[in-house]
Amino acid sequence: MPDIETNVTEEVKNEYTHFVGVKFSNTPRAYFFGTKEDDYKVGDFVVVETVRGLELGSIAIEPISINKYSSDLYLKPILRKATDVDIQLDEMNRKDAVYAMSVCQTEVEKLNLDMNLISCEYTLDKAKVLFSYLADERVDFRELLKALAARLHTRIELRQIGTRDKAKMIGGLGVCGLSLCCSTFLNEFDGISISRAKNQMLAINIPKLSGQCGKLICCLKYEDDAYSEQKKDFPELGSRYVIDDIKYTVTSINILSREVKIESEDDIKILELSEFKKQIKFDKRRDKKNDKK
Repeated sequence: MPDIETNVTEEVKNEYTHFVGVKFSNTPRAYFFGTKEDDYKVGDFVVVETVRGLELGSIAIEPISINKYSSDLYLKPILRKATDVDIQLDEMNRKDAVYAMSVCQTEVEKLNLDMNLISCEYTLDKAKVLFSYLADERVDFRELLKALAARLHTRIELRQIGTRDKAKMIGGLGVCGLSLCCSTFLNEFDGISISRAKNQMLAINIPKLSGQCGKLICCLKYEDDAYSEQKKDFPELGSRYVIDDIKYTVTSINILSREVKIESEDDIKILELSEFKKQIKFDKRRDKKNDKK
């Protein structure tokens, strides 16, 4: 998966007249690149420059005027349309990557390194091979680098990733039935704490609240601010009110249905929020009249 996400400046945006979406074989997500051409069509193969080097991708979104580019991510350039030679080279690189992966796995086992290899990719010009791996702790792979360099004869890069990065690379479907957010549009991972689930009054069932990565699902943050804002209209849980001369305690609220559940020693009521507020106001007015008498 190409790493192309850095801050953009107006000067860089002015280098291009258009931007296009490009997909790569190892990810379902489209990344934007800058260009001065407007004749690219969906499915065209192109050679692009990423921070890793030259890579082959295909057009997923046709050219759009640079004036409509609103992201703050840096736009790397499309270098050219891919030739038949580029396409053949990419196919050869994929086959060689399978061999390189087996070589690396063999060396990892020889050195008894605690790392789980995830993927192997060559840049288009084969100037570099990139291995991605999972590990619980930092791995000293200096000996591994020496062994790989001696057998593969190219520049070696080993990149430790997290479980969320793995899910982003592999993709999949979320509990909503849609493609994973991390593999489609998320640019960075925010910290997701269990407090967000509590704020949204979800049952604290960790397996059900976890995604393919094993971490809490990122979508917990999407509605969190809305819940916090809506809860300002509701009474606090545990607060007590007197309605019709009976003492009630607020035991539950439902943001979506806008209902309040109150309980007394002998009674349970579920009131719409508007009705609950009317009852409270009515009893307060009645109490004031009684006080005056």
